[in-house]
Amino acid sequence: MAADLVAALARRGITEPFPVQAATLPDAIAGRDVCGKARTGSGKTLAFGLPLLMRARRSEPKRPCALVLVPTRELASQIVDNLAPLAESRRLRIAPVVGGVSLFSQRQRLRVGVDIVVATPGRLHDLLERGDASVDDVRMVVLDEADQMADFGFLPQVRRILDRIPVRPQTLLFSATLDGEVDALVKRYQREPVFHEVVPEEDAGETMLHRFLGVSDEEKVRVTAAIAAGPERTLLFVRTQRSADRLARQLEREGIEAGVLHGGLSQPRRERALKAFADGTAPVLVATNIAARGIHVDGVDIVVHHDPPEDVKTYLHRSGRTARAGASGMVVTLVSPEQVGDVNLLRRQAGVREAIVPVDAGDPRLADLAAWTPPLEEHRPQPAKTARPAGARAAARRPRPERAPASIANRGGEGQRGGARRGQRSGAGRSRPR
Repeated sequence: MAADLVAALARRGITEPFPVQAATLPDAIAGRDVCGKARTGSGKTLAFGLPLLMRARRSEPKRPCALVLVPTRELASQIVDNLAPLAESRRLRIAPVVGGVSLFSQRQRLRVGVDIVVATPGRLHDLLERGDASVDDVRMVVLDEADQMADFGFLPQVRRILDRIPVRPQTLLFSATLDGEVDALVKRYQREPVFHEVVPEEDAGETMLHRFLGVSDEEKVRVTAAIAAGPERTLLFVRTQRSADRLARQLEREGIEAGVLHGGLSQPRRERALKAFADGTAPVLVATNIAARGIHVDGVDIVVHHDPPEDVKTYLHRSGRTARAGASGMVVTLVSPEQVGDVNLLRRQAGVREAIVPVDAGDPRLADLAAWTPPLEEHRPQPAKTARPAGARAAARRPRPERAPASIANRGGEGQRGGARRGQRSGAGRSRPR
């Protein structure tokens, strides 16, 4: 590791690597392709950011030498914020290239010169097509959250971008899963990659508490308000942009001021909402699934699935916004009567044994969810079955109001528009050659 970067990290109080950093840095610095399997919040930014900074050089206008592709604008901005001070110490220029902001300003920035571009695939592809950027000089590529880029349907754009690079670059890929389309990406664009899977010594499941609360439709918002009224930083998930805006208004009527984060907002509004949530100015945030991948905030105490997720992968991803980096956290799922069967299936697939407990808005247990323990249920072995969206069985029997759509498997309902405390996690990295 370069001595100047070690010193810069020490000034920020970073003296020991996280497990994913300890596992992957030696290979990445040595110039090998790396494929890392690690959950979000594990310290991946520095795991790929430090090798990037060591290999990057001053580049020509419109011709960056290093490229980071990510699924969301928020994640791009946070990567830039984390790496910018280190880049400045090396006189390197790093900038985000994302949708939702002025195309003209990004074109101007590229014309001046950017050494490391952190981009969402759609906006970068547009700039390449316009001739406002070139990847001809790119010698290092990072694909972060590759599984989520696959889920969002971004991989065709990712492939078109990578196919433009004339000389095969060093490629670092990080993902929570390495199957399906991500595996195809590894085989096509990585050369004899070294695989690392980071397994924490203390599984996050042991620091993540789960509560499933049975609520009536009439009580649902008031129960949410009772949970969000405490001093904890609370993140609320809903399925659609319209639901996010509506829940924020309903909470305001209950005396709870909540920010909103979804794909229908302009980038400046999204950044303001996320900043207010991160610094504690607005400790309650309502978000949709598509926006969720960009929420990398330490110290989220409670995650509430106000609308139950459509599948177990979404449940685990949403829930992973808390209990990060060794901290503890609470995950709450609100369950309407018609959603009980589907949520029980979701619990079995997630391996969560806590039973559904009926509550109402006046229940004193809502004031301290960690102070009581729900009954545990033994899960009987089930035949392989795909989880159906919560409430889907009821939707097949009778018409449903717009408040709970019959089909919710559209990646958080954003459709065409959406395009508990900080701590050191301990763990071990495992590597194997391909």
